[in-house]
Amino acid sequence: MCAPDSPPSAITPTAGKSTVADVRTSPPPIVRGEPVEVSDGVYVIPDNRVELVPNVGIVVGEHAALVIDTGIGPRNGAYVLERARRLAGERHLYLTVTHFHPEHGFGAQVFKGAATIVYNAAQRAELHRKGAAYIDMFKGLSPAVAAELEDVELVDPDLVYEGEAEIDLGGRKVALRAVGPAHTGSDQVIVIDDRVLFGGDLFETRIFPIAPYFPPHDVDVDGERWMGVLDELIALGAEVVVPGHGEVTGPGLLGDVRDYLDYVRGEAGRLRAAGASADEAAEVIDKEARARWSTWERPEWIGFAARAFYDSAGR
Repeated sequence: MCAPDSPPSAITPTAGKSTVADVRTSPPPIVRGEPVEVSDGVYVIPDNRVELVPNVGIVVGEHAALVIDTGIGPRNGAYVLERARRLAGERHLYLTVTHFHPEHGFGAQVFKGAATIVYNAAQRAELHRKGAAYIDMFKGLSPAVAAELEDVELVDPDLVYEGEAEIDLGGRKVALRAVGPAHTGSDQVIVIDDRVLFGGDLFETRIFPIAPYFPPHDVDVDGERWMGVLDELIALGAEVVVPGHGEVTGPGLLGDVRDYLDYVRGEAGRLRAAGASADEAAEVIDKEARARWSTWERPEWIGFAARAFYDSAGR
C-alpha cells in the first residue's frame, strides 16, 4: 500500500461554481456483463454508460494477456480479474491503467500477486500524491460509491517505465505510452498492433471531456497538451478507438474531442481578453457548448474546462 508524499488536502469542486455530477441516484458503479471482442484478441467489458464505470480492456496473446483498467474498488477488480482469467486461461497476466482516477484503477489490489502491474513513473507519483484525497472525494459522491471504496488499498506497480514500453503477449504487440499531462498529470495510452487504441478519459463517446480542475488542490489538467496528444493520436490512424466511457468507436471521436477543446480554448481566451471574469466566461461557454454539442452528456464539466483554459490564458 502506498502513502501520499504529504497529507492530502481535501479535493473538492470550487464552491459556488460548476459542480461535479450528482450520482446519488445513479446505478451503483459496478462492472457488469461479458467481454466483447472488438478486434482480433482484444476484448472490452462495456461500461453501458453507467456513471463511474469504465470500459475495461482484456488483450489476449499466445502466452500472456493484458488487463486495462479495473473499475472502482476491490469488488469490481475481482470481477475483472475473473473475466480475464476465463479468457486467458493459464497465460501470464499483466495489468495497467489508463490513469490513476478511482474508477479506472482503484481495483488493482486484487491483481497484486495475480498479475504483473505496470504503470508509468508519473502515474505512480500521482497515485502517491493524490490517491488518498481522491478516495475521500469519491466516497462523498454517494453511499454506493463509498461502499465500493470501503476496503480499497492503493498498490504500487511491479514494473515502472519512462516514456514508452512494449509488452509482447505472443503474436500481439502492445505499446504503453506516457502522454500526460493532459486529462491528468500522467495519462497513458495503450496501442495494440497499431490498430486498437485505449485512451481512458482523454476521449469519451458523447460525453463532455472531464477536466478535473480543482484549484488550488488539483490543477494538473493541461488543455493545450491534451489537444497536442489528440493530434498525435489522430496521426496514429488506429481503426478501433476504445474511450474511457461510452461506446467503442472509430478514429473520428478523436477529432470531435479536439474540436470541442479547441472551441473552449478559443472562447476562454477571447472572453478573458474582452474583460470577462472567469465565472462570466464559463457561463457563456457553457450555454453555447450545450447548444452546439446537444447530444453529449455530462455538461457539468464544461465549466471546469472553461476555467482551466481561462486561467492558463493568463499565465
